[in-house]
Amino acid sequence: MEPGDNLSQLIAQSLGDNNLTLEQGDVLVIAQKVVSKAEGRYAYLNDITASAEAIKLAAETDKDPRQVELILRESKELLRARPGVIIVEHTLGYVHANAGIDKSNIQSDDNNPRLLLLPEDSDRSAKQTRDYLNHKFDTEIAVIINDSAGRAWRNGTVGMAIGTAGFEVLDNQIGDLDLFDRELEVTEIAVADELAAAASFVMGQAREGLPITLIRGAKLKPSDKGSSALIRDKSLDMFR
Repeated sequence: MEPGDNLSQLIAQSLGDNNLTLEQGDVLVIAQKVVSKAEGRYAYLNDITASAEAIKLAAETDKDPRQVELILRESKELLRARPGVIIVEHTLGYVHANAGIDKSNIQSDDNNPRLLLLPEDSDRSAKQTRDYLNHKFDTEIAVIINDSAGRAWRNGTVGMAIGTAGFEVLDNQIGDLDLFDRELEVTEIAVADELAAAASFVMGQAREGLPITLIRGAKLKPSDKGSSALIRDKSLDMFR
């Protein structure tokens, strides 16, 4: 995948090469990395001048000051830092390690290392792909752009949705009855994250080379809204 490649066309071609078509209600989960690559979201460290803040934070976290500068530029707020990791609120609202910036699974030159940033607007990217594939296959699908993230209360990373198009990302079940006819009081299912995590398990994190996953039978609720409902309001975030 190279900057300027038409990701939507490549997905359609890959479906054809695998004798697949898209059906009503299908969900395509796309790895953030291929979206960012197609959109040219690379940054070259030799082009970055670290600020005094970045230099100080780099010393505290054992990171390259230029990479820390990129993290700060892609963030609204610095939340936590320790050697090896910086937790921030990304400009798009996600709470993420290192603003989602990394160097895994990308080609790079040791003399001028490059890193890959998140898409500028993941919901927009998801919508563009959905619109193209809906027209191509004459159907209505949903699209998720997923990325890996850690959690404050559990070990390990899981896939999470950072961009969506075509469906309700939260299923509000407040007021529904449980098995014993008690009303649910706080239950909201993060549908987009559930699907992103399942797809991420199939995609893998290393050399698997499987950036697209097709999910069938999810029975999602249609919606024109994006992924913003998944982001918890700062006032309700108990881990800040």
